[in-house]
Amino acid sequence: MNSTTRLVAIIVALIAVVLIYSSTFVVQQTSQALVFRFGKVARAPITQPGLYFKAPFIDVVVDVDKRILDLELPSQEVIASDQKRLVVDAFTRYRVTDPLRFYQSVGTVSGANARLTSIVNSTVRTVLADASFTAVVRTDRQALMHKIRDDVNRQAAGLGMEIVDVRLRRADLPEQNSQAVFQRMQTERQREAADIRANGSQMAQTIKAKADRDVVVLRADATRRADELRGSGEAEKNRILADAFNRDPDFFSFYRSMQAYEASLRGGDTRMVLSPDSDFFRYFGDPVAKKDQQRLPATLAPSPAPGVSTAAPPAPGEAKP
Repeated sequence: MNSTTRLVAIIVALIAVVLIYSSTFVVQQTSQALVFRFGKVARAPITQPGLYFKAPFIDVVVDVDKRILDLELPSQEVIASDQKRLVVDAFTRYRVTDPLRFYQSVGTVSGANARLTSIVNSTVRTVLADASFTAVVRTDRQALMHKIRDDVNRQAAGLGMEIVDVRLRRADLPEQNSQAVFQRMQTERQREAADIRANGSQMAQTIKAKADRDVVVLRADATRRADELRGSGEAEKNRILADAFNRDPDFFSFYRSMQAYEASLRGGDTRMVLSPDSDFFRYFGDPVAKKDQQRLPATLAPSPAPGVSTAAPPAPGEAKP
């Protein structure tokens, strides 16, 4: 084979490859395809993935995403039915259900996002304008989101799209209003705290006064009881001392003298000016010997001095010897 024939074969092979490549296209699992010929739809939209054929250099294939798409909406300020301003931050999810209508109405995903942004924002303002602040923030938020989704879905059906969900991510007061509400709540909590502290202080004073009164009463009762017991003890002590005195006056006198010595003769600060022969010091000598001597019989008594009579005095009415 000469060089000219080889070149022609290569050119024919390249042309065949280009023709084959131009006449086939692949539809991915996440896409659906539209085939246009001279600006008109050549076949029904292709929604199943696979390898397909088309007229080379004539048909144009447009891919349309069939996944669920997210649309983040900018924050907007809405006035509720009770004339309170709200800052609403929402987002929506949608998917393309009619690729031909979608392509004819909005063209691309970016065009769809622009159209949906205006539709969702206007619907949010319309729906929330008929609801109160409490309903939006707390009580009917779920129902309001469902209503917004249904209204947007009716408008988006003509664009070949289906709204899967619309969520109000944030619905709150504007920043300046939030600060005012926060300060009002803070003032209210401080007032409540002051009231609670005042009530607690009053209760503490009441409890303390009652406790002080109970202490005084208890101390008075204890003092009275102690005085009664002390008086009973003193009475019993005096009774015992009186009984001891009646039984042995000498021992009682000795015992009381010992107590007097203990109380008066203390080391370091005792000064007494008494005669050594005072009766106070009678037990410092030999009081027992003196008493025994006084009690000895006459036969054992010491002899009297010369000239002193030892006879006992006569009894009354008896004659002297």
